[in-house]
Parts: sequence; C-alpha cells; structure tokens
Amino acid sequence: MAVKIRLQRRGKKGQAFYHIVIADGRAPRDGKFIENIGTYNPLVKPADIKLDFDKALDWLQKGAQPTDTVRSILSYKGILYKSHLLKGVKKGALTEEQANAKFDAWLQEKQDKIDNVVQTTDLEKKENKKKLLEAETKVKDARSNEIAKKRLAEIEAKEEGAKEEVAEGEVKEAAAEGEVKEVAVEGEVKEEVKTEAKEEKPAEVKAEVTPEIKAEEPKEEAPKETTEKEVVAEDKKETKVEEKAEVKEEAPKEEKEIKAEVKKEEPKKETVETKEEAPKVEEKKEAPKKEEKSPE
Repeated sequence: MAVKIRLQRRGKKGQAFYHIVIADGRAPRDGKFIENIGTYNPLVKPADIKLDFDKALDWLQKGAQPTDTVRSILSYKGILYKSHLLKGVKKGALTEEQANAKFDAWLQEKQDKIDNVVQTTDLEKKENKKKLLEAETKVKDARSNEIAKKRLAEIEAKEEGAKEEVAEGEVKEAAAEGEVKEVAVEGEVKEEVKTEAKEEKPAEVKAEVTPEIKAEEPKEEAPKETTEKEVVAEDKKETKVEEKAEVKEEAPKEEKEIKAEVKKEEPKKETVETKEEAPKVEEKKEAPKKEEKSPE
C-alpha cells in the first residue's frame, strides 16, 4: 500500500482552499485520509501555508510520496532540505550540529526572501491604490469641470435671457412712452381743433345772420313812385336808412377784426359779403334822388 502526501480540496467555487493530508493512494481525492498535517491557501499573495513541520518530516522519512504540488510546498518550507541533511548525518558525512547550522542559515535566507516578497507586494498594492486614486481624482476633476462648464453655460444663458428681457422691457417702455406722447399730442390737437371750432362757430353765425338781414332790408325799402305825401315819408325813411347804414358799416368792421383772429379764409368770405352789401346801400341812397326829381 502506497501512502501519499496530497491536497484535499475544500472551499466553494472560485475560492479554492486545500488541506494537506496523508492518505492511501487508492482512496479518492476528497475521500478518507490518514492524517491532516496542514492547510494551503493559494488565493493570498504570498500563499498562506500552515504545516506541521515534524509530522511532515516524519512521514517523508517513512516513505510517503508527495505529489508535485505538495513537493513544492515541502521545498518552500525546507522540509526536503532538512530530510537531505538528516540522511547525511546518518551516513556520517555531517554532524547534527553542522546540519542544524546549515538549515538555520538556509531558513534565514528563505525568510529574508519571503520578507522581501511581502514588502514588494505591499509596495505594489500601495502603488496600485495610488494609481486608482489618481485615476479617480482625474475622473472626478473631469466631471467637476464638465459640471462647472454646464453651470457656467446655464448662468450665461440666464444672464443673456435677463439682458434680453431688460432690453425688451426698455423697448416696451419706450414704445409705451411714445404712445403716451402720441396720445397726448392727439389730445392737444383735438383740444386745439375744438377751441378753433368753438371760435369759428360764433363768427360764422354772425356772418350768416348779417347777410340775411341785409338781404331783407333792400326788399322792404325798394323805391316807389308816390305823391308828395309819400315823398315826405320817404325822406324820413332815408334818414332811418342812413342811420342803419352807419350801424351796418360799424358791424362789418367788428366782424373783420374777429375773423382776422380766427383764420385767413374767413376774412375772404366777409370781404365778399361786404362787397355785396355795399351796392345795396348805394341803391338805397340813389333811389330817393330819382323820386325827388319826379315831383318837379
């Protein structure tokens, strides 16, 4: 029966963990075993190995055959080198003191190497962490810069919108002021037109009234062939007509002064009316003269 030193798998999928056991070579890998002498965790760097040095050396000296992986583990821990030195002691090539001294020196060198590996792995881990932090800081800086740019763009857009609103408000205010001014000007123009219309109406009424009176007067005073009694009556009428003519001559002067203040067009109309009135007065004056000649 061949006895082997081999690994027995434990742990879940993707996280392997092994036991170092002494088992029959005919037994399955994860089956019965004779003795458990240690553990092996390959997931850690450097690998975590816990091994009973004396039991492993004893089984090796008894003739147990290690597997390839277990052989590398025994070499790493110095069990194979220790077994080699003990064989030299048995043959008389070395004394136990010399063998122990050589093994201690080798073990010290091995431990130094392991410490160096641990330090280098620690440094690598720290460097990797620094690199990760630097990468994260770069990503954060890039994101913060993008966010700052977006915020600046938003702020600029808001400022532009506010400026546009202010400009639109100023334009609207200016337009409103212009409309107010236009309305005020229109109101002033309307008031002026109203005042002018009010001033024009009395003048027109006077101008309309005076021609009607003058047009009626000549009809009533038309000349007639009468007797001597009628001549006396006509003389009296002539005196009255002269008085009325004087009154009428004074009235056009007042009307002319009023019309000159209103507009330039109104004086033209009044002058025409005065021209029409003048011959009527002359007719009235001439008519009695003809009648005077008739009695002779």
